[in-house]
Amino acid sequence: MTRDIADQVPSDSPGAREIGFAIPQTYNASRVLFDNLARGRGDRPALIGPLGTRSYAELCTEACRWGHGFISLGLQRGDRVLMFLDDTPAYPAAFFGAVRAGFVPLLINTLTPPDLLQFYLADSGAAVAVTDAEFCSRFDAQACKETALRTLIVVNGAASDHAAGRTIVAESWLPAFPGELAEADTGRNEMAFWMYSSGSTGRPKGIVHLQHDMAYSEAAFARNVLKLAPDDICFSVPKIFFAYGFGNSITFPFAAGATTLLLPGQPKPASIFAAIERFRPSVFFGLPTLYTSLTKAGDAAATDFSSLRMALSAAEVLSAEVFNGWKALTGLEIVEGLGSTEVLHIYLSNRSEQKKLGAAGLRVPGYEIELKDKDGRHVGDDEEGILWVRGDSNTPLYWNRPDKSAETIREGGWIYTGDRFVRDADGFHFFRGRADDLIKISGQWVYPLEVELCLAEHPAVRECAVFAAELPDRRMALKAVVVMNDPALDADATTKLLQDFVKAKLLPYKYPREVRFLDELPKTGTGKIDRQALLKV
Repeated sequence: MTRDIADQVPSDSPGAREIGFAIPQTYNASRVLFDNLARGRGDRPALIGPLGTRSYAELCTEACRWGHGFISLGLQRGDRVLMFLDDTPAYPAAFFGAVRAGFVPLLINTLTPPDLLQFYLADSGAAVAVTDAEFCSRFDAQACKETALRTLIVVNGAASDHAAGRTIVAESWLPAFPGELAEADTGRNEMAFWMYSSGSTGRPKGIVHLQHDMAYSEAAFARNVLKLAPDDICFSVPKIFFAYGFGNSITFPFAAGATTLLLPGQPKPASIFAAIERFRPSVFFGLPTLYTSLTKAGDAAATDFSSLRMALSAAEVLSAEVFNGWKALTGLEIVEGLGSTEVLHIYLSNRSEQKKLGAAGLRVPGYEIELKDKDGRHVGDDEEGILWVRGDSNTPLYWNRPDKSAETIREGGWIYTGDRFVRDADGFHFFRGRADDLIKISGQWVYPLEVELCLAEHPAVRECAVFAAELPDRRMALKAVVVMNDPALDADATTKLLQDFVKAKLLPYKYPREVRFLDELPKTGTGKIDRQALLKV
């Protein structure tokens, strides 16, 4: 089935021609790492962090051992390997080892519960999984039931007695394998790795990426926006299993011969500040919710941020308060962008030298962007339309989901995002919400995002989320869940304060009828606000 995918991916495209992207028909994505040896970078640090340093030569040696190890387990070309890993040196080593040997890693969110883990194993048919010792117990009888999993490889500690089936401790297993491995003769359009969608609108979808996708996203985004050099140190707080974090920590620094700072564990402000002080990164990647917590942390002002030359954000709209708070703290303006797992990374982005606050940014070279109305007609500047994107890193399909593939991946390789945008005369794109989240309040149409952005501008609001809620009489209303800077508040008085603020800034009928206060908004494993969890608040 891997070779069938090649027929669905154009070998030449306007985006590839724009950025001069050319790659051999026979190509293996492990070259993103291994080409550093041919370029004389073997002694340079590829990884740094609390769990130690790896040079490029050392990381390549470890990757080769992983590849040989997977081969020894009887895997066949294109077989899947599920990776349930935190951000430690074992992750890139196992990932590149699998890819180099011709296998297909699955990058899985480590907050996944056993029932969903069972779905990933069954859906993918993975016979082998790799996990950190702390997550080993997740692979219990429930998670492994009715799956093809036969071997669990454990890193960074010993195996748990709760794990079902055969387990191997990597630290004692890998040294038996040689440190050299020829790359598999994969085609540029063969499967390389998968990521799964969040499943916020139904069953998660396996998003297939191809051998050339990493190189394409680097040529398009990293070279035009990040402009990394070998002396850069990249620090992505979003984890590797997240498409955004994968590019930040794996693809982009390795393609440039730069260094990646890996920080395992839950990213609390104190540990992030300590890592910045100790390891002196130059490029920092975060999310709006992360920047909010960092700028509000008590020990932020004591941190030395002078090593940073660039800070980036993606995934959600960045408010003016967070932008200004980070600039006041560090002297840096956050560079905002927008991407998706289907495209692998960012396709709209501001630039350090060219930006507009509140905009997702300009089109990234290598990607075609179109705005269309619901009837498929192109819209002009300052008109609202649904965003379509095409580039050579687009997924060709969702695994075993022809229905969902047909909904999202359209003729000619275009992806229908379902996101509404307005483009101004300068080419900057401004997010206006989802195509399906328009609701009627008091007979008038309202987009919850508009109200959410308005509330976020109030100086007393730390973070918030606004969404539709059904009243007992079946009417729809807006509900706001808010975290205030000062948790000591009078709920009734503060509710009226925020409602009056929205009424004054927007049309009066757009105010949230219900306001709930929390100490912290729930987050997904990728650091976004968990809106599904908020529906239960």
